[in-house]
Amino acid sequence: AEEDKLRADYKANPKNAGASDPWQEIANAMKVQRDIYMLLTYVERLRGFNSDLARMARNLVRVTEEKTKPNEKRLREYRDSNLPSLEQELFSTAPIYKSFETVRLADSLAQMQAALGKDNSVVQKLLNGKMPHEVAKNIIANSKLEDVAVRKQLYQGGAAAVQASTDPLIVLMRGVDPDARAVRKQYDDQVDSVERRDGAAIAKARFAESGFNQPPDATFTLRLSYGPVKGYTENGKHIPYFTTMGGAYEHAAQHGNKEPYNLPESWMKAKSKLNLATPLNYVSTADIIGGNSGSPTVNSAGEVVGIIFDGNIQSLVWNFVYDDKIGRSVHVDSRGIQEALRKIYGANGLSDELLGVKAGTVTKMKDGKRAKSKEVAAPTPQ
Repeated sequence: AEEDKLRADYKANPKNAGASDPWQEIANAMKVQRDIYMLLTYVERLRGFNSDLARMARNLVRVTEEKTKPNEKRLREYRDSNLPSLEQELFSTAPIYKSFETVRLADSLAQMQAALGKDNSVVQKLLNGKMPHEVAKNIIANSKLEDVAVRKQLYQGGAAAVQASTDPLIVLMRGVDPDARAVRKQYDDQVDSVERRDGAAIAKARFAESGFNQPPDATFTLRLSYGPVKGYTENGKHIPYFTTMGGAYEHAAQHGNKEPYNLPESWMKAKSKLNLATPLNYVSTADIIGGNSGSPTVNSAGEVVGIIFDGNIQSLVWNFVYDDKIGRSVHVDSRGIQEALRKIYGANGLSDELLGVKAGTVTKMKDGKRAKSKEVAAPTPQ
């Protein structure tokens, strides 16, 4: 009923005379998205090429071509502002294991073949009648892209060097790039741009009706969500607002220390060094949704007291309606982070940096027995 009224009011507004129906425009865009989704996902978004080397090859093919264009005409990920992070990825000296790359590429090629069908033109171009594992094995074995020097040479050589390259991964990505670009353009022109344009029209109409009484849709703009740290009751059982590091060991032991409940070996070795009463996770009523993971949590004093990373199962309804009776967001506690950094991972330097402590100064926790310097801020339960 609310949407029907909003639609009717939109049509009745003289300012919208002659304008297309934004709801219908978005519905049409969703039909296009359904039609192209598999090709977009597997070819343009690289689900069919699940390999670090394949991703590097795609980036080398794309960036060298895009850099021949004016900055504003490039695909956004290859604009000047994004090149430093791209170069860091391309020239990383992190080890690459070709046997693992082969397995990953073979598996994703097989998934793409199953999703798009054997008769799909892109699949036929890629496999050329061979099995996915054969293609992956041959391509990865004969590629030299695991060598940082080779990647730098291609990058610095520009479009001419990449076009002349016979490296099988470059050849592979060069071959599918026209198909990938075509489906991306279709998505950008017929789906994404429509959602942005007509979604904005609907948002304006909603604001005209409700003003600030209704929160706006999530649009990747900065938002502050607030709520107390608070436990809840589920099936008659009180669930406390926090867990401890000791509780993690108890939970693993209750399940025989078997997957998926077992703790990493590093945690098992460090157990005797830990203060097992240190809070590890806690819950609050802050309204979150997928994409919030990694958001900092601050207390009323403006101190960082944790990081949001999940919600309990009852918070799934928050996709549609907010209810704080038992729905909770889940945070990792700053004190647990610091305890793990120092006593499990030996990352004292990082711990000091997070606390703003000068090198060589001893830190202490809120409950702590370490002398001097900064304390780790804690959330305040309701």
